[in-house]
Amino acid sequence: MGRSYIYLILAIVFEIIATTFLKKSEEFSKLMPSIVTVIGYSAAFYFLSLTLRQIPVGITYAIWSGVGIIFITIIGIVAFKQIPDLPAIIGIALIVIGVIIINIFSKMGTH
Repeated sequence: MGRSYIYLILAIVFEIIATTFLKKSEEFSKLMPSIVTVIGYSAAFYFLSLTLRQIPVGITYAIWSGVGIIFITIIGIVAFKQIPDLPAIIGIALIVIGVIIINIFSKMGTH
């Protein structure tokens, strides 16, 4: 696995942490979750920018957002009892299928 994909994984992890704590910050009214949110998003975008040195922006964003959506949905279910309905599940599945198609079949640059 190339360095760019390691950066992408780190960007995804920090984005998942930041988004989870964004919910916990209660509209930035709680200090510690708010700090984690700001630091998490800052780290996520930093590592995302490093990813863009080698991987095209479209591919990077598709992977970043697709994986993030999956994990945030799971965290929403487990931690916040936010159960997606059938249309949400279908939409998420279509996003995942799109990311898989891009990564398997696209000839767009390095990925």
